Amino acid sequence: MIKLSKLQQQNRKPVLLFLFCISFIILMMGFLGSLKWGQAHTSWSTLWEALTWQGQDKAHLYIQTLRLPRTLTALLVGVQLALAGLLTQLITRNPLASPHLLGIHAGASLAVVISLLTFTGITLTHSVWFGFVGAAFGAFLVWLLAGTQQKQHVQLTLAGIAVSVLLSSLTEGLTILNQHSTDSMLFWLVGSVDHASWVEVRTLWPFAVIGLIVFMLMIPSIKLLAMDDAVAIGLGGRIVVIKAICMLLVIILAGSAVAICGPIGFIGLIVPHIARALVGGRLVLLVPLTAMLGGSLLLYADFISRYIAFPYESPVGIVTAAIGGPFFIYLARKKGGAGHAA
Repeated sequence: MIKLSKLQQQNRKPVLLFLFCISFIILMMGFLGSLKWGQAHTSWSTLWEALTWQGQDKAHLYIQTLRLPRTLTALLVGVQLALAGLLTQLITRNPLASPHLLGIHAGASLAVVISLLTFTGITLTHSVWFGFVGAAFGAFLVWLLAGTQQKQHVQLTLAGIAVSVLLSSLTEGLTILNQHSTDSMLFWLVGSVDHASWVEVRTLWPFAVIGLIVFMLMIPSIKLLAMDDAVAIGLGGRIVVIKAICMLLVIILAGSAVAICGPIGFIGLIVPHIARALVGGRLVLLVPLTAMLGGSLLLYADFISRYIAFPYESPVGIVTAAIGGPFFIYLARKKGGAGHAA
């Protein structure tokens, strides 16, 4: 049996390598497509010159100052939301869990809107910190409603939906009561990356890179979350500490993304399931593939959003919601999410 298992693993290595190569190619195609196509026509030669900083005319500057930071922001936000979604599902052992459905997005959005209405001249960094506070508040409310006992999938999901609706309603109420100050936030509240500049890229990339590294380093500890709590504690695992660190990582990844690009929904729900269907539950493979697929999905969603009402821009959150809504219904009907393997 041992020899058979080793043989199966050896036979699967080429398949896994092929999957990762295809995923990387899809990611690069989305990245280059996002840079080349849009409202203004760009040739491949002009794109190459812009990316290698060989030209400084109007076309090159358009790519360097508008399209490139927008594309990088979409990539980073997609990575962060996908990783946050995977980590949320691992913590809760709930296939329906995601930052969007557990109040984290709504809490971060409410906190950012309050900060923008309360303080004048607030910086992007300050908005991110408010996003962290709001995300933590939303997550706390969900866990308070769901209780501290072993969570039932439906119970936790319903608590998350209730908190999300409540916080989103407060956000919308503030927006309506302060229309003179919030007109520019309408796209942001749906989820948008069209405003991104190099400031957003410089703010986001440390969270994405450090979050991915910390996630990979914590894989041995996170594996304990798949076990029964009593068994994990018996093996020496500090389950409460591990869950607290993981939840802090979720808040950092999702909170910073929402603070900059708004509550883009369903990335954290869809991508982990796709990655798990491709490579199974082995976290060493699941985490990097989830990151790649998350970046790819948001890149392509942003690309599609440019043509919904062409030549006008549409929020990317419309596209992710159109994809994620039916996917959520499918998961909810599939044995109530039973059979999920962390």
